[in-house]
Amino acid sequence: MKQTSIPLTTSKTLNVCQSAIYERLFRDVAPMLRNFLIYKFRDAERASDMVQEAFVVLWQNCKNVTPEMAKAYVFKVAQNKFLNLLERDKVQQKHLDLQQDKSNLEDPEYQMRYQQYGERIQEAIDRLPEGQREVFLLNRIEKLSYAEIAETLGVSQKAIEKRMSKALKKMREILEEK
Repeated sequence: MKQTSIPLTTSKTLNVCQSAIYERLFRDVAPMLRNFLIYKFRDAERASDMVQEAFVVLWQNCKNVTPEMAKAYVFKVAQNKFLNLLERDKVQQKHLDLQQDKSNLEDPEYQMRYQQYGERIQEAIDRLPEGQREVFLLNRIEKLSYAEIAETLGVSQKAIEKRMSKALKKMREILEEK
């Protein structure tokens, strides 16, 4: 069967809705688009699906797309669909992560470990020397800056930084004991 060559040059009478032009575009452009999408997706099946979708959109808008613009059009459609798919996958993953977090919170074993960890932290705080405990609580619980703590306690900011450093080191040591 002899194929006729249809030039893809500018013409007011030619549009992508003409089946011979559309078929030629598909035959010429689809393999390139598929390779491009395989590179993006790293998944040949998804890439093939996306090529089909891009050409369906081209067909749906064929009266508005000239043969010269068709290649760029299907690449742009595929690129946009790819980005939308990535965004959708991101949203789905966030939802799955939230579901996992929620199921962890409902898990009695997780709740018990969480409670035990909280008790260990409270015990470590209680075991800190008074000055270190005071600075730690003002900074971590009351959310005061070192400057605000220094002003409140009437000491230098450097002294507060030193106390906090020692408090954190002591907390690590205490928590690693168990």
